[in-house]
Amino acid sequence: MLRQLERADLDAWYAYLKLPQVVEHMSWNLSSAADLNAQFDGYASTAPESIRRMAIVDERAGALIGTIGFHSISDVNRTAEIAYDLCPSHWGRGIARAVCTSVTTWAFVHYGFLRVQATVLASNARSARVLEACGYQYEGLLRSFRMVRGAPGDFALYARLATD
Repeated sequence: MLRQLERADLDAWYAYLKLPQVVEHMSWNLSSAADLNAQFDGYASTAPESIRRMAIVDERAGALIGTIGFHSISDVNRTAEIAYDLCPSHWGRGIARAVCTSVTTWAFVHYGFLRVQATVLASNARSARVLEACGYQYEGLLRSFRMVRGAPGDFALYARLATD
């Protein structure tokens, strides 16, 4: 189930974001749950190009198991970058693929995006497979694209168009 991400989710979100198997595949440099507060400030904005993020919730347990949303939104170009994360205990169940597919399609209809792209650490083969299964196409390697724990990281660029 998807719902609005809330500050009350902060501790549960950080609990899996700090796990070594998650950290190795993300570029965020988090040292505590408090580091996520700036994210929530951005989610509260109503500006057209503000970041947006939803909670992925296990309906039975009512627990946060992941998040998905958009950043680098350009209202003028009608583009955005999708980003998602999922608690490792839920990996391999098709959840990321289902949510990514649904949210991408919804964004084309609801926001009128023409292009949704994703950047994935070159080492994150699982996420690359999720994107490919969701109809995203590999567009190339962005060398030294973002800093990853103090060092430049290479990222694969994927994109899906509204016309795909």
